[in-house]
Parts: sequence; C-alpha cells; structure tokens
Amino acid sequence: MKLADSLKEKLGERIREINIHNERRIYLTVDVKDLLECAGILFREMDGRYIVASGADNSGSFEILYHFGFDRQGSVVSLRVLLAGKDPEVPSLSAVIPGITYIEREMWELLGIRFTGHPGLRHFLLREDWPQGNYPLRKEGATEGEKSEE
Repeated sequence: MKLADSLKEKLGERIREINIHNERRIYLTVDVKDLLECAGILFREMDGRYIVASGADNSGSFEILYHFGFDRQGSVVSLRVLLAGKDPEVPSLSAVIPGITYIEREMWELLGIRFTGHPGLRHFLLREDWPQGNYPLRKEGATEGEKSEE
C-alpha cells in the first residue's frame, strides 16, 4: 500500500487537504483541534520519525509544518496547521513527542505562537529581558501596543 493511501486510511476525515508533490513529499493540512491526534497517529502508530517543525508568519495568519520522516518509504510527510489572528494558539505536542519542546519554545519567542500545555515556555534564544510582545520573526516586528522603546 502506498504511503498516501495509508495516511488517508489512518487519518480519514481529519485531513482537510492533501497535497502530494510526489511519492517522497506529502503535505497534509489538518484543523488545530485534530493536530494532537494526527501527530500521535503519524508518530506512534505509523512510526513516522519526527524531524523538525517550522513556523511562518503569512501576513495576518500563521502556519506550522510538522515534518515526519518515513524512512522505509523514503518519504517526508508534513502535517500543516493554519492559525488565524495576532495571538495564535496551538496545543503543544510535547506529550506525544518529547523532543519537540525546544522548537516550540523557539516558535513561541520568535513568532509569538503560544503552545498550550507546554511544560516550560521560557526563553530559548533571546535574552531573558527581551521586551514582551516583540517577536523578531513576525513580518510587522513587535505586536501593536507593545513596541520596544530601544
């Protein structure tokens, strides 16, 4: 069975969109409410190896891509969630993937994405006295009303 077929079978209606670039590169878009369950299925049930997660500011909305390697098939599957608004929030995947805590901390401090249930959101790359609300990787820089006075 092809990996794309297995993904469709395991994740079913939780997949909002599937984009198959080729047999080695598959993107799945899911709702935030289904993220924890979908990541658990990829990681625990389907033996997807967590590679990394990446976040991006799309001018008014945010997206996170969680990349999983399926080494036997030579494929990478990216689980994608879209977040609206200036105060994006998504559940932490740390209960499913313990090694994800560092990249979640990085996205929190650089993009301002809050990871609910994270065991220790604290600065990872920036100084401890970094101005609250100033997110260096947001396209507009600091969030309105909280601009740095430097």
